[in-house]
Formats: sequence, C-alpha cells, structure tokens
Amino acid sequence: MKQDKPKLILITGGVRSGKSSFAQSLAQKSEGRIAFIATAQALDEEMAERIAEHRKKRPDNWETYEEPCQVEKVIREIGFLADVIIIDCLNFLVANLMADFKDGNRKELLNSKIKEVIASIIEESLKSRASIIIVSNEVGSGLVPVNPAGRFFRDMLGMANQDIARHADLVYLMVAGIPLLIKGKNDE
Repeated sequence: MKQDKPKLILITGGVRSGKSSFAQSLAQKSEGRIAFIATAQALDEEMAERIAEHRKKRPDNWETYEEPCQVEKVIREIGFLADVIIIDCLNFLVANLMADFKDGNRKELLNSKIKEVIASIIEESLKSRASIIIVSNEVGSGLVPVNPAGRFFRDMLGMANQDIARHADLVYLMVAGIPLLIKGKNDE
C-alpha cells in the first residue's frame, strides 16, 4: 500500500461472497508486516475444521492473534508494529460479545457493551500506524430472524457495520467474488 494508504477499510457482503480472500489480497499488496486477528471460536468440530481451513489460506509469515472479544486491545498492542491488520470477522466478534443473551435478558447492557467495543475498535484503528481491514457480513439484505436473539444480533451487527463504514476510508461490498467499491476512492 502507498504512503497515503487508507487507515480503515471495511469489506462487507454475504456469506461466501469472497470477503476474506479479498481482504487477504489487499493486505498482500503491502510489503510490510501483516497481522491477522481471528475472532471465530472453535466451539464444535465443524467450526474447528473451518478455522483450520482459514489458517491454511494465510501466509506463514503473517502473525495471527486469536481474540474472540478484545480486538481493540490487540490493535492497541500491535498497531504500531504492523503495517496492515486484518480483523476477520466482525460478525463473530458481535456474536461472541452477546454469548450470554437470553431472550432479551441484559439486552440494554449488551447493547451498551457492544457499542463501546465497536467505538474502541474504531478509535484504536484510527490511532494505529497500520491500515486496518475489517471483514463483516452484510445482514441488511436477509430475512428478519424469528427469535429475539437473532434480531438483536442483526441489529447490533448492522449498527457496528454502519459505525465502522462512517469512519472508513474505503468500503467494499462483495458480490459473487467481485469487490464493489461503495465508499472512497482507491488509487491503486
């Protein structure tokens, strides 16, 4: 990436739309140090297999940090050492933060907690020397979930995507593996 590199990049889109691959291809344009913050947790065998497949797709020289909830602390620790940091992905982070959601119990507390974490991620990203690439699912085009936890997740991730997009230099929407630049100007 150039000297006047974008500070914050959001890549959103549907499931299996090519978000992670595109994030990695953007990062690989940098000749510097690349860090990867993984938010998924291997809570079952199938998820463990998915995580293992994602690990295989990352270059060996990338530093990986597995952090399900405190992404902002990792950015603070490595943001002046790395040139590019990929956060993959925001939807797992939000799901992890609301892990104790029980039919609306603690909804306001979780709402506040999630908003605080997203604000901290934005703040740390903008202070960082590194370019930050955040991968997130677009939830605004899907069905309305049938249960309160699903609706709360959709609302929280939608809010998080909007907050990050508002501060991002570049926002891409992935459709069928094709990146559509919807905010900013990419000079590369």
